[in-house]
Amino acid sequence: MKLFSLIENEVIKMISKKRLMFVLAILVVLISVFAYGQKQTLERTKAQLSQRMGITATDDWRKLADQQLIDMKNRLESPYRDEKDKSSLLVRMEQLQYNLDHNLNPLEQSAAKFSTKFMEQAIFLFLPLLIIMLAADMVSGESSSGTIKLLLVRNVPRWKILLSKYLTLIILEVIVLFFAFVLSVIISGFFFGFGGWFAPIATGFKVLAGKLDTSSVFNVPQWQYSLMVYSLAYFVAVVVGSISFMISILVKSTAASIGIIMSTLVAGNFISFFLTDWKITRYMFMVNLRLTDYLSGSFQPIEGMTMLFSITVLLGWTIASVIISFVYFTKQDILV
Repeated sequence: MKLFSLIENEVIKMISKKRLMFVLAILVVLISVFAYGQKQTLERTKAQLSQRMGITATDDWRKLADQQLIDMKNRLESPYRDEKDKSSLLVRMEQLQYNLDHNLNPLEQSAAKFSTKFMEQAIFLFLPLLIIMLAADMVSGESSSGTIKLLLVRNVPRWKILLSKYLTLIILEVIVLFFAFVLSVIISGFFFGFGGWFAPIATGFKVLAGKLDTSSVFNVPQWQYSLMVYSLAYFVAVVVGSISFMISILVKSTAASIGIIMSTLVAGNFISFFLTDWKITRYMFMVNLRLTDYLSGSFQPIEGMTMLFSITVLLGWTIASVIISFVYFTKQDILV
């Protein structure tokens, strides 16, 4: 049986389960809510900044940004903030000052900027959860129902069966990312307009010892920055999908596999904040998922980590997951 026919069969099965349609429906709802929330937050922020300036409203973004910088300085002087919060706030202040110095409007919103910001926020939790919904059932669902035996009796090599499922997952991840981008552009376009693709975006910020390093910063058009963000998001989707795929094979239970990987992701957020002193934490895949933070220069909870380090760690997890999946699937006794 040809590999293409196996992949086609797997895609048809996923569509018939309506799992992909459910994922896309979640995207529509969440993007709509997020876009509306961003619109309200932006208007409220401008109103609050204008009020602190003693005026009703202004369209001068530089005055609003200056007032925002003053507010951050006041929060920085609060005695109730710990050192980590102060370092994070200081990085944001330095980024805002950089935007002011280089005439980059940080308050401007557009469909191009929203689609990128949405994925930056979704990459470490929401996007993995969507991929888990697709990957966790691909093998365990058929193992529990017994339908996997129907494929094996066709005298098709096991590695080819598993490869077709894995490639199908890769294809579904492309579809999810594509629709996430298209839906975010279309929905946010009605709130902020459909432009902004050639607006300059500063990237290349680095956080060293809690301070912002701007020596490697350069400007790129928004469309190029969006391409970088979604490329990193796809890499994260492949990593999470591979690990979920492996757990689905090992556990043979859809509910158990979803529970294991979801609890692992949630635990990663706690680990990155409360166990930063443990060197081993930086080698956990869930701690390295926020790859877009390296582009935006966001504060890193664990110092010493770089994009190359995180990509290498995630790549190691992916390769290990694929190897374990194929070895275990080809050796286990499924027919019993």
